[in-house]
Amino acid sequence: MQAAKLPITAGWSWIHNGLGLFRRQPLALFFWSLVTGFLITASYLIPLLGQMALIVCTPLLTFVILCACRNVEAGRAMQLPMWLQPLSNRETRKRLLALGLAYLAACLAAGLIATLPFIGQLGQALDAQGNLDETALLAAMKGPFITFGLLYVVISGFFWHAPALIGWHHIRMPQALFFSMVACWRNKWPFLAYGASWIAIFFAVDFTGSFLVTLGLSPGAVQVVLTPINIIVAAILYCSFYPAYVSVFGNTYDMREDNNGGIELGDGTSHDLDNASRDDPSDGDKPSP
Repeated sequence: MQAAKLPITAGWSWIHNGLGLFRRQPLALFFWSLVTGFLITASYLIPLLGQMALIVCTPLLTFVILCACRNVEAGRAMQLPMWLQPLSNRETRKRLLALGLAYLAACLAAGLIATLPFIGQLGQALDAQGNLDETALLAAMKGPFITFGLLYVVISGFFWHAPALIGWHHIRMPQALFFSMVACWRNKWPFLAYGASWIAIFFAVDFTGSFLVTLGLSPGAVQVVLTPINIIVAAILYCSFYPAYVSVFGNTYDMREDNNGGIELGDGTSHDLDNASRDDPSDGDKPSP
């Protein structure tokens, strides 16, 4: 399997196409963003274990929204039973959970690697009496945070496309991780534009909140205004995963309608997309039904 190589402008096109998917069925995708936000919030009710469970479930959640976007693109109205239909296959669930465990292990290993070189500096944040110097702690945490951030970029490359490759193409995990990393590396500039664009969008939303406060709105009122906006922005982010995948790996695997009105995907583990990198970039960014 070979991934298409896209121009840097593809990064913004993924966001634009994600917005297009959201506009087709805004209520359904708003609902999914709300559910995802609830799961993220609920994970903090059980410190550490909750976040670990959420990380393990991330590939399953990613595959669910990818399948939902595929249905939206095909003009199928998303009904409640359709959200969990992609996980109805036991083997798919097992593979995605295994991918989630590997994702958790990679994140824990990255955290350990990022922390060990700075143990001495972190220890200096405690004085002889065992009191914590918050200023010294924050200064000492910069190194681990930067190191972990760099490692996480690499981890994200391995796992970005893996849920779709495993769930749709039935590829073994090592191959899926390899193909995902190769695809991300070949499209590093589009992904850089994609990430920078989302950072700018999130900063713009945050700036809007601060600006409303300066106009005299109370923090509570600003929160009421920004909460649905944040949910919509998150929904568009999740929707953008699908065009990012389709524009790189294509949409050529076999599809059959199942009895529930959903999509059953056949095994398509050998697709040469070299020609896609030579096509018109604007065509490569638009998922085809």
